[in-house]
Amino acid sequence: MSQQYPDPISRRQLFGKMVVPALGIAGLSAIASEASANDHNLSHHVSAASNTGVSPLPVYNIRDYGAKGDGETLDTAAVQAAIDDCHKNNGGVVLIPAGDFLIATLQLKSFVTLHLSPKGKLVGSKTKAHYSSGKGVPPGNGNMVLLYAVEAERICIEGQGTIDGNGAAFNNGRGDGTGPNGIPGNMDRPHLLILYKCKHVIVRDAFFTNSAYHCFRILHCANMQINGLRIHNRVNRNNDGFHFNDSEYVHISNCDVACQDDACALFGSNQFITVTNCTFSTRWSIFRFGGGKAQNITVTNCVIMETYGCPIKISTGRGQLENFIFSNIIMRNVTGPIGIGFSGESRNNKTNSNEASFVRNILFSNIQATVVTRPIDHPEIPFVVKPFPGEDNTCITLNAMNNVYLENIRFSDIHVRYAGGGTAAQAAKRDVPTIASEYFGVWGKEPYGPPAYGLYARNVKGLSLNNVRFEFDQPDLRPAIVMDNVQDASISGLQVMADKEAESALRFINCKEIFLSSPRLLNPAKVFLQLEGNANEGILLQNGDLRKATQQITYTRGADKKAIVK
Repeated sequence: MSQQYPDPISRRQLFGKMVVPALGIAGLSAIASEASANDHNLSHHVSAASNTGVSPLPVYNIRDYGAKGDGETLDTAAVQAAIDDCHKNNGGVVLIPAGDFLIATLQLKSFVTLHLSPKGKLVGSKTKAHYSSGKGVPPGNGNMVLLYAVEAERICIEGQGTIDGNGAAFNNGRGDGTGPNGIPGNMDRPHLLILYKCKHVIVRDAFFTNSAYHCFRILHCANMQINGLRIHNRVNRNNDGFHFNDSEYVHISNCDVACQDDACALFGSNQFITVTNCTFSTRWSIFRFGGGKAQNITVTNCVIMETYGCPIKISTGRGQLENFIFSNIIMRNVTGPIGIGFSGESRNNKTNSNEASFVRNILFSNIQATVVTRPIDHPEIPFVVKPFPGEDNTCITLNAMNNVYLENIRFSDIHVRYAGGGTAAQAAKRDVPTIASEYFGVWGKEPYGPPAYGLYARNVKGLSLNNVRFEFDQPDLRPAIVMDNVQDASISGLQVMADKEAESALRFINCKEIFLSSPRLLNPAKVFLQLEGNANEGILLQNGDLRKATQQITYTRGADKKAIVK
């Protein structure tokens, strides 16, 4: 049915009073909201005021190219024609006025601003045959797409309108199989937006929703600003929010993201990335990293809610990951909440590169979190996501192995409250698999779950815990912290709860040069610190309030008092 949007002022009258400078298009929101859906006689160019001397910014209204906006007529050709004309004439604004414009694959081109008026909506077709792969887009993870650009520059998507992928129409019950133990499968469905080798990109203010696959795929792009978006992507499997590969100088701010899969995946060699003032929620991870050279990344002033796949997750075989800061973050009702895995070995059995691999210089600061027992389904996701073994009773996991180490990992001003419920069988776990898989993959061996309720750290050099507090709601028979082969650690102002039936509050296994200053045991426990193994040495315990421990230190499995520095 055709939709009418009456307007008390014509666009010709409005444009006669306004100028849109080529480098300043903020006023387009006002223009778009007042634009009449029925005025087809407007020139493609905005008239410049005679006394300004400023070049006008051309505006290409898709209705002038035959777009109906009735939600039924396929308007792909009309919208693409407007984009092509805008690009051919050295750029300008393609205006999406009020209406529901049904489209399939569109290519955005250099110097084009796609402006969505507040009542303007681009709606993806439900018919797969209407779509095509993006020309020049790599096929990995599929390249069928609703809106894309390849090797474009100075492009912009803006406005308070909507891009809706109609993704529920492509839900056949199967994912792409790229997750743990998956078999590659359902990639033949459109992503909402793919940008490949683009630079100087702005995306702001719009609402992106209901993709059939990932919402944003940003591949090998540079100099990108993403601001003020709302993303709601929970109608299909693998419904990512942002998915970056090998991009640099990307800045994300003031966005609200609710999705089904990774909310902000940063795979490959992403560098010089900032994320600030955003909210996130998902069944899977928020900030997820793989291999490559991921470096110089900051995340600050964010709120993470109802996230059940570990909000911050780093897992790599060979890579060069360094200089990350996560600060001023609230996590409400999450699992994880932080997982870092590093094996130093290639996962695909190819010959390992001669380049050094490392994961180092990572700071977590000013974080408050509540951790739930196990993943919970989000009511608006139309299918059940079965938890993996090992997703229950999770903790912060720092997991390197063999001859490689995580280096310079720091926690400052951290308060985590866990649900509790850990068992004596979990606490007794010493044989931890030497794999750098998903955090739950490490804990996927029976008895499922980690041996600590707060923090498990293995093969870490330069670990710092400053003003860290771990608590639980229900009884938990695991230590707050288990450290295995940790070297050069400084622990200051630690506050932990311990169950009165647990073996100890802390467990150190073959650790060296550990300075433990001013700890505080929050409730009665048998033992504060249990040392295990004959390789412990240089353990210094200084000051603190351990009155509630029956014994401050015990020695087992070959440990002896020589490990303690007096």
